[in-house]
Amino acid sequence: MSQTSLKQKKKSETGSRYSKDSLETDKSRKDSEKSGVRLSTQGSQELSLPKTGSRGYLVRNQWSRTSRSPSTKAPSVDEPRSRNNSLKPPNSSTSSGTSSTSPSHQELPQPLSAQPSPPTPTMPLDSRPSTPPELQLPSASRQQTKLTENSDAWSHGVGRESRESRDKRESRDSRDTQQREYPRTPPTEWKPYAQRRMLYPSQLDRDCMSDLARQLEEEEDEDNAYWASVKTLYEKTPSCSRPRPPKPKHAITIAVSSRALFNMVDGRKIYEEEGLEKYMEYQLNNENVVLTPGPAFRFVKALQHVNARLRELYPDEQDLFDIVLMTNNHAQVGVRLINSVNHYGLLIDRFCLTGGKSPIGYLKAYLTNLYLSADSEKVQEAIQEGIASATMFDGAKDMAYCDTQLRVAFDGDAVLFSDESDHITKEHGLDKFFQHETLFENKPLAQGPLKGFLEDLGRLQKKFYAKDERLRCPIRTYLVTARSAASSGARVLKTLRRWGLEIDEALFLAGAPKGPILVKIRPHIFFDDHMFHIEGAQKLGTIAAHVPYGFNQKMNN
Repeated sequence: MSQTSLKQKKKSETGSRYSKDSLETDKSRKDSEKSGVRLSTQGSQELSLPKTGSRGYLVRNQWSRTSRSPSTKAPSVDEPRSRNNSLKPPNSSTSSGTSSTSPSHQELPQPLSAQPSPPTPTMPLDSRPSTPPELQLPSASRQQTKLTENSDAWSHGVGRESRESRDKRESRDSRDTQQREYPRTPPTEWKPYAQRRMLYPSQLDRDCMSDLARQLEEEEDEDNAYWASVKTLYEKTPSCSRPRPPKPKHAITIAVSSRALFNMVDGRKIYEEEGLEKYMEYQLNNENVVLTPGPAFRFVKALQHVNARLRELYPDEQDLFDIVLMTNNHAQVGVRLINSVNHYGLLIDRFCLTGGKSPIGYLKAYLTNLYLSADSEKVQEAIQEGIASATMFDGAKDMAYCDTQLRVAFDGDAVLFSDESDHITKEHGLDKFFQHETLFENKPLAQGPLKGFLEDLGRLQKKFYAKDERLRCPIRTYLVTARSAASSGARVLKTLRRWGLEIDEALFLAGAPKGPILVKIRPHIFFDDHMFHIEGAQKLGTIAAHVPYGFNQKMNN
């Protein structure tokens, strides 16, 4: 037989074998379309499922080379992939017989939902048949088949899976955010962190914080608790609660010089003998040394007690005494003054340190009602400016003073009243003076420099009287005058009545010394215009204040 005839015979045998395989493939396909692929299980139970690929696509013939083109339709989300894995390829003869099917027999795969399938009988989970073993194919051909068949489907499936996982994660994050949405405090209702943190779930906070942050938070909580307890302790202690000073336009402003409030004799001596630089050096070296009290110290302490009593009866009272430290000292000396003021618990908040310049020009700016100083020249200058002033002199002896009542003693003429009587006495004698006072008994006397301060004291006294505190009033005023009650006393009392002022005690001495009477009264301050009365009171221990006003001062100058 020739070689050509052998080739033709072999070609016809191959074609007939391929045609038989094609007929068997078509027949098996039609049977699977009618009843689906039936998988035999243990016993008589069968599970009928359509034939799908590894990604859930229907294939014409499992493991067929002619069905490598994947379907363009995405797999159904509702179809579990475990069912796809349970599908097994047919026997090896079918696979090998259909591997070379002609392209004319290829058809596009259809979706899973388009295949009719009989209802699947419900069975318990434990009684379901096990998955039949897979057919082992050569590893190289199997991998090549899967890569070639499902390359596009695999890329679409992975993209869809990533989108689904991202959507689920976003929905879960949004749900967690809604659950952990904390209430927000309005900007106007600011609260400290210790109060705001109580609004948040503590467990969530502790889960989100590291150990270091949690430790810092605990330390901060301990500090806040400590300072809260200290604040409560200080608020309960009366000596530690510092009241706010009154407004200057409502207050009774008492300006006191540093030499009147404290004893600064040593520093003054250095200033006069060695000059300003040595004086400043001395004050800087001794700024932590507390100054001793001066002549106006007890008077200032008594004013503070009156303020405390007024605040008890009238918590919002502004008509109070306001003490201002007015001095021509340099600002470098201010540290020692502040230390001394705080040491004694004096409520002095306003200072005026003029650095060598006269402070008189600031008295009106501070709305001063009374100026007390140890410098007679500055006092005289303040009197000329129309400001009530007096030069302070300390007592030569120690004397016990009342701590619960402010006691102020006034002379009459040239202090509360004008110097009219002094003019008549010096020009016409004492008899003419008595006749004049009897003739003008119903005519009020003109006011003197301290009349305004007496009015301030009387106004505060009436506040206590309104609360039925007349017997316990912390202010008491005295009139200590050299006038005779019988000859000239009536005009004085009528003048006070016309002014609407009340004096608690009126003492008419008819020219007798005032020192012994003042020792009995023990006033915190005694105002007089005659230096011989000041010296007499000073020798017996009374703190006196000289008022350089009137006819006698002009004669002395």
